[in-house]
Amino acid sequence: MAMRNFKMEKYLQDGEKTYALRGEIEKVVDELTAKEYDSVCMLGIGGTWAEWYPVIEVAKKYTDFPIYLENAAEFMIKDRRHLSDKTLFFTSSASGDTKEILDAVKLCKSNGWKVYGFTKDATTPLAELLTNPIYNACGDCEHSYLIYYFVMLRILKNRGEFPQYDRWADQMKNIFKVLVQVREQFEPQAAEIAKTYAHEPYTMFTGSGVLWGETYLFTMCILEEMQWVRTKAVTSADFFHGPLELVDDRVPVFVIIGEDEYRPLDERVERFVKKHTKKHVIIDTKDFALEGIDDEFRVICSPMIITAILTERLAIHYELNTGHSLEFRRYYRQFAY
Repeated sequence: MAMRNFKMEKYLQDGEKTYALRGEIEKVVDELTAKEYDSVCMLGIGGTWAEWYPVIEVAKKYTDFPIYLENAAEFMIKDRRHLSDKTLFFTSSASGDTKEILDAVKLCKSNGWKVYGFTKDATTPLAELLTNPIYNACGDCEHSYLIYYFVMLRILKNRGEFPQYDRWADQMKNIFKVLVQVREQFEPQAAEIAKTYAHEPYTMFTGSGVLWGETYLFTMCILEEMQWVRTKAVTSADFFHGPLELVDDRVPVFVIIGEDEYRPLDERVERFVKKHTKKHVIIDTKDFALEGIDDEFRVICSPMIITAILTERLAIHYELNTGHSLEFRRYYRQFAY
């Protein structure tokens, strides 16, 4: 199926490059976990924070080891006594010049804390600050999810808490081909949804659990930043403590339904909106097959499904209908602030 603004050959080539980082990442993680450490901390901001979020949520399903996800801007001003030179720090910035990430890494280094992570190439300011930087020029979210999972799940494997790591990682070799199929399945729906809702004055999105980060990312980093579409992202649990009062036939509600233990919360929102607004869109990751991937890994892969169909497909069709380029910003990175 032809998909708007999608270069399949390049996408699959980029996927091979990202997967090829597996050995390098595993080597770094193995060396780190061979030494004494007492916690793990991921530093993110905006979209990178949202991409680390499901990785941490998945990890917590397998371990009670201290794992922290820090907003890099808040990290600069908050108490950090839960962290030390025995913490394993990781971060990422595709551009390599995200101000808050750079400041947070500099602060870590001033405390004698080494930070590991990812950026596009050796020329970025972040590359100069990271210890053993790993280079990945592929910016799509599913690429980030894969390399972040390589980090986190390898740590858990080395702790004896995710013994299925090798089987999972081997199956990820084909994840990008599978995500092409996911895109193709959703493409007609993406076109129809965007045509119907791209010009709505206000749209609500709900999600939870492993999918909350991607729900939040799509509304903030894509629809608000890139499309200037007014949205609200709310967790399925909190939906019933305020936002439900705004629901009527004037307010579209997108319900993102996952497959982890939070699913009943998503389904509760689904039941409500189907009764109280004609403008609802239900997106359930269960509707998308992941050929060649064991069912026990579906929750791990579910953010990749959502980013493939929303960030990578629905956004493209919003752009077509709004006439607003995904590349145009008024303020973001346009000047110092």
